[in-house]
Amino acid sequence: MEIVDLKDEHKPLYFVCLEDWSEEIREAGDHKARWYEKMKDRGLRVKLALGDKDEVGGMIQYVPIELSPGAEGRDLYFVLCIWVHGHKKGRGNFQKRGMGRALLQAAEEDAKERGAKGMAAWGMAIPVFMRASWFKRHGYKPADKMGMQVLLWKPFNNDAKPPRWIKPRKTPETTPGKVTVTALLHGWCPAMNMTFERARRAASEFGDRVVFNSVDAFDRETIFEWGLSDALFVNEKQVRTGPPPSYEKIKKKIAKRVKRLGRG
Repeated sequence: MEIVDLKDEHKPLYFVCLEDWSEEIREAGDHKARWYEKMKDRGLRVKLALGDKDEVGGMIQYVPIELSPGAEGRDLYFVLCIWVHGHKKGRGNFQKRGMGRALLQAAEEDAKERGAKGMAAWGMAIPVFMRASWFKRHGYKPADKMGMQVLLWKPFNNDAKPPRWIKPRKTPETTPGKVTVTALLHGWCPAMNMTFERARRAASEFGDRVVFNSVDAFDRETIFEWGLSDALFVNEKQVRTGPPPSYEKIKKKIAKRVKRLGRG
């Protein structure tokens, strides 16, 4: 196993989070590639884990926390995600080989060399993707919590300050007499990008009865305004987006609201 920095030859694979075999992920469009172009010179770091045959089996991406999509802090790096391919499809299962541990250690060493005072990461309190328990086993401790999302961190020195979640603040404005679908898009995550594109496509099925509002949430000012970076609302009700809801599910939620318009 070898840990390497992202190279041009790996970018198409990185943009789809190693799932180049997946037809579904193509629905995410090119949002991550465009996000990468904006972030590549602003501190974004990407490392890949190569298997015995130099196949990419895992990845980690991290940014200065001051540019993260959901946390606030100073002089820390923030792990956007760490992922070791575990599907039988495509490149196969690379899990249970120590790739995740090696990627995290390499990222921490890189962050230290760049002057960071600590590393932060988000994790889920339930046993799904990005488990908080996994980070805890590697020396991370909780700093904040919001629902099922735990913000964890590992200080590198004594003067490091713990990070905090940016809390939700704003709900979307609605259009009288119509259903309003509002989608916030940051760009870093293909799963979130997929939700955005599915929502846009579903909203277009209802003609002028539905208004689709997209919010570019790349800038921190917008993130602080909303307290969110990726989100979907039907009128003022936020739709759960983890895992990404199917096109059919989103369309059904919109249709239910459209039906209520006819009763008004």
